[in-house]
Amino acid sequence: MSPRAPSSQDEAAARALLEEGVAVLGLSLPATTLEALWRYAGLLVKWNRVYNLTAITRLEEVVTHHLLDALAVWPWVRQERVLVDVGSGAGLPGIVLALAAQAEGRPLEVHSLDAVAKKIAFQRQVAIELGLKGFHPWHERIERWQPPAPISGIISRAFARFDEFIALTRHLLPQGGRWYAMKGPRHEEELAGLPEDVAVRVVPLEVPGLAEARHLVIGEFR
Repeated sequence: MSPRAPSSQDEAAARALLEEGVAVLGLSLPATTLEALWRYAGLLVKWNRVYNLTAITRLEEVVTHHLLDALAVWPWVRQERVLVDVGSGAGLPGIVLALAAQAEGRPLEVHSLDAVAKKIAFQRQVAIELGLKGFHPWHERIERWQPPAPISGIISRAFARFDEFIALTRHLLPQGGRWYAMKGPRHEEELAGLPEDVAVRVVPLEVPGLAEARHLVIGEFR
């Protein structure tokens, strides 16, 4: 059975959660960006009824588990100029980060890769409907993809173990570049035995409305 469409009460609660969560994160996003994030959430719920883009179907959980979860890493990646989102699924965190960059006037280019065609089709539609600048969806596997320009960072969420993530993408990242892996509470074993030229730090994240531990694992290619 397909998930039911959210009621007006559901939508009001979810929208308030988004606005409150952005404020708690300390982000100053204009009303146009909040509206774009809200439209993205609505498109994700709508398309998910047919295309099975995410296991999360409730609008409030889309806000907490997807939008606010992605916005929580923005302060750590905002200095990047060309960011690759690997295994991006429905466009997370790439679409959200591209919207945040657009809101701050930062020249961030986001290349979003996924091997599933329907997920990239959704991302392309979102980019069109939101007028998203600097966002480039690619239907491609990371092993075969070649970036059109030098990149500065690579990010992933629920893509692979951190050590596997580095091994699969190492050929793309120049020295001085950074890997970002969005992780839950258990990630320590993924950090054992990393190459000596990768310096790692782990940043605990607090996602408003999400009672689950979140961490951002950052690896710098020295």
